[in-house]
Amino acid sequence: MSCYWRTLGLAENDRMQSQNLTDLNSKPINRLMWQYFWPSFIGILAHSLYNIIDRIFIGQALGAEALSGVTAVFPIMIVMLAFGMLVGLGAGARVSLALGKRDMETARKILGNAVILVFIVSAVVTAFGFLIKGPMLRLFGAGDATMQYANDYLNVILWGVALNQFGFSMNAIIRSEGNARIAMYSMLISAGINIPLDALFILYLDMGVQGAALATIISMSVLSVWVLIHFRSKRCVVPLKSRYIRLQPGIVLAILSIGVSPFLMQMAGSVVHGLFTINLIRYGGDLAVGAMGIVLSVTFIVITFFIALNMAAQPIIGYNHGAGNFSRVKKTLTRAAIAATLVSTAAWALIHAMPALIVNVFIRGDDEVMALGVQGLRLFLLMLPVIGFQVVVGNYFQSIGKPSTAIFLTLLRQVIVLIPLLFILPPILGLSGVWLAAPISDTVAAIVCGILLAVEMNKINKRIASSRNVTPHP
Repeated sequence: MSCYWRTLGLAENDRMQSQNLTDLNSKPINRLMWQYFWPSFIGILAHSLYNIIDRIFIGQALGAEALSGVTAVFPIMIVMLAFGMLVGLGAGARVSLALGKRDMETARKILGNAVILVFIVSAVVTAFGFLIKGPMLRLFGAGDATMQYANDYLNVILWGVALNQFGFSMNAIIRSEGNARIAMYSMLISAGINIPLDALFILYLDMGVQGAALATIISMSVLSVWVLIHFRSKRCVVPLKSRYIRLQPGIVLAILSIGVSPFLMQMAGSVVHGLFTINLIRYGGDLAVGAMGIVLSVTFIVITFFIALNMAAQPIIGYNHGAGNFSRVKKTLTRAAIAATLVSTAAWALIHAMPALIVNVFIRGDDEVMALGVQGLRLFLLMLPVIGFQVVVGNYFQSIGKPSTAIFLTLLRQVIVLIPLLFILPPILGLSGVWLAAPISDTVAAIVCGILLAVEMNKINKRIASSRNVTPHP
């Protein structure tokens, strides 16, 4: 009898795998993108609420100095997320490409290697985090009045690095195998635990910033257990088998070669945040760092849409590129770019129409922080309409296995253009120059993205014409 049920379970698993792959290959693009987008959006929005809800509770309950202290930890958390992306998004893209080629054996090997990599990377990040946390916090803007808040928050967060990395990385692979709805449930469950724990620990138990950090760690523990259960269940497309949990140099390099693009993007973001903080303190004071925390929270809510759109497009693009179905690749890329541009433009209009109301959600009764936050929103997000397009184009090159192009686009915006501007503009324009460095960099990067996309579209059109045995039009 047990053999019968086991056979039945394997048959059901095969059926689910076949259905997911059939959808990627033939389902109408609009329906398929929407099918993947809304659970991705809800899931990543829930994930982003970790930091945003923490800031709202801390700013409203503990004040501007506590908010500035936690903001100083934010770039360090970006570094932690960067390592999660290095493994999770790299493995996810490779899994999609393998599934497109119907190579299930390779997909299972990628998953097994990713599990080991997560824990190796987490151990390294945790050790170095405790070793150099003091200098890092000073670098990222923790002053005498805010250092205690920053240190208390970071001490708790560092103990949960492995849980954070494992949950995020494995959830990215769940999404890449076509199970976007399950990935959404993962983040909803985790955020659904984090938010009430924030209220309990901060408002009722008076645990301060440590309570906010502890709430985050507990919720990530639940997420880790949830994703592990998924990969041992019949719902998964790529099951986690013990015989595949061993490092293979070729698989590891394949994962890292793609994951290095989002990794560098996040690392560059951390470095840039540090430079922003130094300039904000110099030209606006400690409270300008708290205002930056508000600006980044609002920015991340908008970016959430682009991240979700990329998560929806990535398995479709990766699978169909691997399968040689370039017409579906083109449709997915085009529609993602249009959707990103429309939403980023609408968000720009909304933010510029009511900046004071938005800032008021995070902090009340502090006119200086209010003024700094309004100025930051208006200037920092001046070129928001072009950001969504950039994010989609960078994700496309990552999804088709061209990490060098994706890395270049990342470094162009975050390093090559932005960092020099942070040295040039503030001495001339003061605090306004700090905020304006971002939109100028966005403009340059958008122009280059447009040129590279035009070249890539020409290649895609030729491949489509070749597959149809039609000579492409000049």
